[in-house]
Amino acid sequence: MLRLLGFLTAALFAVATAAVTWPQFFRLEQTAPFAQIVSLRGVMVAGFAGLTLVFLLFAIARPLRGFAMVMALVSAVGAIAGGVTLGMRGYGASLPAATDTSIRVMTWNTAGEATGAYDIAQTAVAMDADIVALPETAERVGTEVAVQMRELGRPMWVHHVQYNKEIELGPHSWVTTILISPELGDYAVIPSSDDGSSNTQLLPSAVVMPVDGTGPTVVAVHAVAPRPAYMDVWQQDLRWIADQCPAGANVIVAGDFNATLDHMASLGLGGGDLGYCRDAAATTGNGAIGTWPTDVPALLSAPIDHVMHSEHWEATGSVVLTNLDGAGSDHRPLVVQLEPVG
Repeated sequence: MLRLLGFLTAALFAVATAAVTWPQFFRLEQTAPFAQIVSLRGVMVAGFAGLTLVFLLFAIARPLRGFAMVMALVSAVGAIAGGVTLGMRGYGASLPAATDTSIRVMTWNTAGEATGAYDIAQTAVAMDADIVALPETAERVGTEVAVQMRELGRPMWVHHVQYNKEIELGPHSWVTTILISPELGDYAVIPSSDDGSSNTQLLPSAVVMPVDGTGPTVVAVHAVAPRPAYMDVWQQDLRWIADQCPAGANVIVAGDFNATLDHMASLGLGGGDLGYCRDAAATTGNGAIGTWPTDVPALLSAPIDHVMHSEHWEATGSVVLTNLDGAGSDHRPLVVQLEPVG
């Protein structure tokens, strides 16, 4: 009887390990609680490694040896599988030197006024950013960032999308700001993005297009977090973001996706990670470096902030800035360098 119970326990543990390690196989990557668990894949790898050691200790006792060894083996497989997945996405890389044709895109969820305009502007200028996506950045703060960047010799056009404009002093999550260098041309927010008729549902995204039709469409996104009460909204937000990356479009998408590459598995098309867009950090060796939260080491936190691009661009480098964890935001900035293809 005990042997049968041990076998059933080990079998259930193996299935659970497979489900949390690779929920895409079971179509569970956007289902609670698997969506929440897999987002912290680094923590999960560390947890499975710890369980492996615990079960190996239990194996010292002869009566438990067979059961403990099986459990240790399953835990080790879970740790290795998760570690290999993260390793393929990249544990850290750097930016190459900018070229005459490259553009740099920075995204940073600034948590409202927790991160001051000075720090944002200094960082964007230091990184030579041409596009800056700033979810949760109020219009006033975004304008001040643009002013300070201009004074530092890097002028930017500033655009905003805000929900519930009639409510004064609303949460900063109702605003998304995007800054674009005049060297990329004149841009304007499309009406359907501004009025919310085609947008992420609870938190705004800004879709800006070149006025003369030359250049990439730029989307600064902010999807809702996958809390249990908002799972349906979160799934719809991800589908909307995927729709911004249709076949043949020239597009750059940056911001707080509140999703990792695991969550996007069913939404990639034509070799893309989300729609037809590719994730620049994963392509260039930074896909496993977490951007949220900043009070957890980068290798254990969740890579939920992304810069994605269409086939018109090639990612040549990226960096997650971990030296700003004390700047006020609970997100880390991500900077990506892109080169035009052809």
